Amino acid sequence: MVFRQNKPDKPFHGCKEQQLQVVLNQWFVSELGQQFVEAEKQQLDAVLPNLFGFYLLQLGNPGEADLLSSSRVSHCRVVGLQSEPAAAFQAESWAMPIKSDSIDVVILPHTLDFARYPHEVLREVERILIPEGHIVIAGFNPLSLWQLWRWILGWRKQPPWCGHFFTQFRLRDWLTLLGFGVVNKKHFFYRPPIKNRQVMQRLRFMEKLGQRLWPITGAGYVLVARKRVVTLTPLRQKWQTRKQVVTGGLAESSVPHNENNEAMSD
Repeated sequence: MVFRQNKPDKPFHGCKEQQLQVVLNQWFVSELGQQFVEAEKQQLDAVLPNLFGFYLLQLGNPGEADLLSSSRVSHCRVVGLQSEPAAAFQAESWAMPIKSDSIDVVILPHTLDFARYPHEVLREVERILIPEGHIVIAGFNPLSLWQLWRWILGWRKQPPWCGHFFTQFRLRDWLTLLGFGVVNKKHFFYRPPIKNRQVMQRLRFMEKLGQRLWPITGAGYVLVARKRVVTLTPLRQKWQTRKQVVTGGLAESSVPHNENNEAMSD
């Protein structure tokens, strides 16, 4: 069990966290949200079969989508955040009651996008991951064309547009400081945020076009990083023995002698 000091409860972009999660879940089950989740699951289906172990933890479950069906990990658990009242199991993303070095894979589906303390969330994930364990981060891309709609239409205070979105470059810096190495990253969903499914189906050609021409402008991303372990190899001093001749012609017994101290001989 990990005990941490409680964080202050402050509004997130003018919206209390519990209210935020309710409205956010409503967006993920909307027409546009479901199309986005379908595209996101395709990216996870390409990643999760290559991650192995005994324990997988998904922290947060926006829209209650099934994102783990392709995983080969033996035991998978979805843990809802304290702000997700419908979750059967709940925890704080920055202070989880989980043993250190015990989880093989941790998935953060938009957890960082709406976390008050994203740095501490990553530090907590680093703590519970085993050496060489993996973290999978799914989020909204602040460099996407969706951000133009966000500003032009004044959606900045509405979920999911009110989140704190991080570029892959900033995430890479944070992960590097925590001892992670990025092993895979992919952007996806290049169509505009239109709620009409028929129109979105006609715009599917934009997916291949976006991957080819402007790959970093996808609305979402999936990033995979591995917890690196630095092994220290102790250095041994090289010693050699020599015989010292003392007065009287007697040979003194062999003693250790540092080869770096040759100049100090008699």
